[in-house]
Amino acid sequence: MDKIYSATVENFKSNRSGNPIANQFVITIENGDKIFQSYKSVIAIKTFCGKVQIDVDRWNYSRTTSHYRSQFLNESTKQTQEKINNGTYLLTDLNSCMAKYR
Repeated sequence: MDKIYSATVENFKSNRSGNPIANQFVITIENGDKIFQSYKSVIAIKTFCGKVQIDVDRWNYSRTTSHYRSQFLNESTKQTQEKINNGTYLLTDLNSCMAKYR
């Protein structure tokens, strides 16, 4: 039988005020995986073992998404693009299976 993990969801916090940012979330899974979600789209996943998956269509969708994705990964958009290009990050579709739930 597969284990069911619990998860916690938190809004990103403003660097200036510390207030929660609407529609920008970090989901932490009990096993240590972390997911960045912007609105209803999964943007990036960091696994407990250090692997990163980036959504092929939405990773650089808007300035807001890019800002919080950069904060989540602790790097610039340029650094993220380099890691996609050199294969460090897996560029994949993280949202197609979620479409039926929207």
